Amino acid sequence: MLELLQTLIQRPNFVVFVILFLWGIYIMAAHPNFVKKLIGLYIVQISAIFFLVAFSAKQGATVPVIMEGAAAVEPLIYANPLPHVLTVTAIVVQVATLGVSLALVAGIYRKFGTLDEDKVMEQLK
Repeated sequence: MLELLQTLIQRPNFVVFVILFLWGIYIMAAHPNFVKKLIGLYIVQISAIFFLVAFSAKQGATVPVIMEGAAAVEPLIYANPLPHVLTVTAIVVQVATLGVSLALVAGIYRKFGTLDEDKVMEQLK
C-alpha cells in the first residue's frame, strides 16, 4: 500500500487523468440533458488524450530517425512515435464525434422540443 501511495505522489498527473475520466463518466450517467452528456463524453475523451500525451513523454529523447553515419543505434535515445500518432487520431475522432453528436442533439431538439432524456423517452412511448 505504501508503494502505491509513493507511485501516486510521484505521478500526480495520472491521478488527475483518472479523476477527469471518472468525472466525465459520472456526468454522462447522472444528467438527463443531452448537451451535458456530450460535455461528459468530451471530458472522458480529453482525459484519454492527456493520458496518452503524458505517457509518451520521454526526457531527452530525439526523433526516431537514424542518422547517416551512426555506428550503433541505441533505442533508448529515440522517442516512440506511436503514442503521438494515436493522440492525433484521437483528436480527429473526438472532433468528428462531437460534431455528429451536436447535429443529432439539434435534430432531437427540433423534433421533440426538449433536450431532456426522460421527456424524449416519454414522447416516444
